[in-house]
Amino acid sequence: MAAALRTLYAGLLALSSVASVCGNLVLLLVLLLNKELHSDTLGFTLSFSLSDLALGLSTIPFGVHNALSWPAAYSSQVALCQGSGFIFLLLQTSSIQSLTWATVDKFTEICFALSYCRIWTKRRSQLALVLVWLYSFANASLPLVGFGSYVYSESRFLCCPDSSYFVVGWVMVSIVAPILVVCSLYGYIVNVARKQARRGTFMCNEQHCFYVPANNYLRSSVVMVTTSVCLLVCWLPYISVCLYETFSGERSPAVTSALSTWLVLTSAALNPWITCMTQTSNFARLPLCESSRYRAAVRRGFDRFIQKWSGTSPEPHRQSSVFELSTANRLSTTTTKMDASPPSSPKSPIPV
Repeated sequence: MAAALRTLYAGLLALSSVASVCGNLVLLLVLLLNKELHSDTLGFTLSFSLSDLALGLSTIPFGVHNALSWPAAYSSQVALCQGSGFIFLLLQTSSIQSLTWATVDKFTEICFALSYCRIWTKRRSQLALVLVWLYSFANASLPLVGFGSYVYSESRFLCCPDSSYFVVGWVMVSIVAPILVVCSLYGYIVNVARKQARRGTFMCNEQHCFYVPANNYLRSSVVMVTTSVCLLVCWLPYISVCLYETFSGERSPAVTSALSTWLVLTSAALNPWITCMTQTSNFARLPLCESSRYRAAVRRGFDRFIQKWSGTSPEPHRQSSVFELSTANRLSTTTTKMDASPPSSPKSPIPV
């Protein structure tokens, strides 16, 4: 690889590392400092956020150092290379597996809202999280005991699993299957959103009833489609390169290999922003989806920080309801004919 391309690759990796560390730190702070965002399944989000943060602090800087210090290379047998490869595989597996379980949790909350609390108890979510990390640890340990091996790749500037059938098994079971699950569940949720948008609904709080416009459902659908596309764009090139190198027995071009690896590592920087957009776009609780709560929590945190350093007194914060709409989307109770058939309770939805 030419010197200019190595420098460009190192620069892209450094940018991904900074974005991953900053994004995941902000996400963790928002989750831990705002109790209204806590839930029994919060561990899934914390798990892949911590995995992505660790990737941004360990594997990605390691690749930046190797790209800039070329032609220095590492022997595949040294402990540094084996340990780096182990961390790379462990964190990538735990990240994608935790993201998959977070999507399953999201799907359950939307499509099985009435039985969600019985399905996802705190004990079950903790058990699933423990199994995720045990599986990830066992998977990353296999090359250390003879099933495959970790080798230094001069095109990726990282210690990665070698091109063997172990890699094919890891890619198909630990990466491809979770990605298919995530995309399938998002596709089903989008289909539900389209039907809900055509039908239209009213939501009520203690004071008013609001009409939920179709564009609320469609916006959430666009976010989920974007999430699936980002996941595929980040992983498909890497999966294709691994399968090509294994079955053909040839090395892929250095630029292709480096680009696919950078895209995979960049997913660690995109995940926290995707989480803030989609966690949880619950159509059962529209119009104020969880992304609005995340953005509101981030905004409050920045406001407190600015007020602390500027010495100004904080403004009183108005507690918003989860069913509150923006002014543009409100349906005035004085211009509707809802009084003719009042709901049995203030929180019951009004039939359309």
